[in-house]
Amino acid sequence: SLQDQFDNLEKHTQWGIDVLEKYIKFVKERTEIELSYAKQLRNLSKKYQPKKNSKEEEEYRYTSTRAFLATLNEMNDYAGQHEVISENMTSLITAELTRYVQELKQERKSYFHDGRKAQQHIETCWKQLEASKRRFERDCKEADRAQQYFEKMDADINVTKADVEKARQQAQLRHQMAEDSKAEYSSTLQKFNSEQHEHYYTHIPNIFQKIQEMEERRIVRIGESMKTFAEVDRQVIPIIGKCLDEITKAAESVDHKNDSQMVIEAFKSGFEPPGDVDFEDFTQPMKRTVSESSLSNSRGDGKSEPKFGSKSKGKLWPFIKKNKLMSLLTSPHQPPPPPPASASPSAVPNGPQSPKQQKEPLSHRFNEFMTSKPKIHCFRSLKRGGAGPEDFSNLPPEQRRKKLQQKVDELNRDIQKEMDSRDALTKMKDVYIKNPQMGDAASVDHRLAELGQNIEKLRLEVQKFEGWLAEVEGRLPARTEQPRRQSGVYEAQNPSGVNSCAQDRESPDGSYTEEQSQETEMKVPATDFDDEFDDEEPLPTIGTCKALYTFEGQNEGTISVAEGELLYVIEEDKGDGWTRIRRNEDEEGYVPTSYVEVYLDKNAKGA
Repeated sequence: SLQDQFDNLEKHTQWGIDVLEKYIKFVKERTEIELSYAKQLRNLSKKYQPKKNSKEEEEYRYTSTRAFLATLNEMNDYAGQHEVISENMTSLITAELTRYVQELKQERKSYFHDGRKAQQHIETCWKQLEASKRRFERDCKEADRAQQYFEKMDADINVTKADVEKARQQAQLRHQMAEDSKAEYSSTLQKFNSEQHEHYYTHIPNIFQKIQEMEERRIVRIGESMKTFAEVDRQVIPIIGKCLDEITKAAESVDHKNDSQMVIEAFKSGFEPPGDVDFEDFTQPMKRTVSESSLSNSRGDGKSEPKFGSKSKGKLWPFIKKNKLMSLLTSPHQPPPPPPASASPSAVPNGPQSPKQQKEPLSHRFNEFMTSKPKIHCFRSLKRGGAGPEDFSNLPPEQRRKKLQQKVDELNRDIQKEMDSRDALTKMKDVYIKNPQMGDAASVDHRLAELGQNIEKLRLEVQKFEGWLAEVEGRLPARTEQPRRQSGVYEAQNPSGVNSCAQDRESPDGSYTEEQSQETEMKVPATDFDDEFDDEEPLPTIGTCKALYTFEGQNEGTISVAEGELLYVIEEDKGDGWTRIRRNEDEEGYVPTSYVEVYLDKNAKGA
């Protein structure tokens, strides 16, 4: 029946709306996945970005790590494209289809409402036709009964003429009513047939046609949305392709030769390899005995050192510790490192230097190294936070040259800043002189004097570091103009001995001789003693201090402090503007004296 068709259409169109809503939900979940993926990509890129002011930033000077950094940046842009996909799908598909579903539901509701209304109308017309038909049938039966009664009365001779007339009139009335019912039934029938024709050939087809168009529009719309779904992805493919091209370009820029050269430049020490091992003639026992006694005398302990076989001597070079290598096998232009500034004064050799000895075999110095306790004092003291030598003499020559050059550049920048400040104050003073109402010209004199003193101090520092730099680069004779470390205990106590040693090591043609080893051998035991002293008894605290400002200890030997932090003082300011402090057993270093407020104990030794 027609009602069954309406029910079927109603179920099918509702199923179509459900499909549309399911697709909307699918696209919405896809957008959430894209956003989550983009967020995870951004977090991943951020996670592996180098941290500011950290060692990681230095690592990104290599082409391979720069390529990795470019990859991280491109992945960030890659994540941005997935966010674009999510935004476009939300605006072009999810939002549009959600609005369309609401309109579709209203349209479907109106069509089925019209269909039900038309169905009710035809049912009403059918009921009217049935009622007219039953009335016509009833009136016809009543007319037949009235006619039969009249004929019966007319044939009966016992009935009066008045009764017969009454029956005849009743029969005529019933017959007239039957005719009227017939006319009404005929009219109602014609009307119903017209309505029924209109219903089945006009109204219902129109409603079905509208429902069909509505359903086809829904199908077209979901197809267009699927096409948009693909187009949104396709639109970002060129940009994603560019990101991938940039990653490929960064990967192709990786230069293994350049990275290797940078590593060489970064760790190049400047030391020369050891010379040939001298032949030891065991057929001359007296000569060997003299050589051994000379070695013992130069070391000052009177003990002979055990020797290794000739097979082990050729293998010592690759395994020698860095600190001993500096002190034993240093090149002629690089002296051994002096004792650290924190060494005990009792460990410094104050006696006269040993007389020159004969040139000793290199194996004696190897044996001395292998039988002594290997320690790397400068590295350990840095680990505890202690400051290294001011002239960076604890570093290999090439690394020392780089550090000194950086220090000279830094001091020159500071001089330029101070000069700019002085020029600005000078101009301000001129303005005050010309316009006294704007300020007192004498008020800036004190600051100008301070700036002048600061500039002079910085220039002296530059000259000092340039002298050390020139010494390293070979432009000046080694340590003939000034002591290398003004803060070193040994050189401060015996500067003439240092200079005389440097001059004694020069041969008549200006080159150094092997006799430098005597000074080296004299200093090595002292360094070992200092190390042992440093390990067993750290510097005692002489007071406390409170940090007035936050200080970021980025330079070698300094320590970071936070404003308001309480720390221990282990060394007062020696006039260089730095105070040595300790946070705990493993953290100590220098901070600017002006950054802390110091409270010294009355009895420092008992602190």
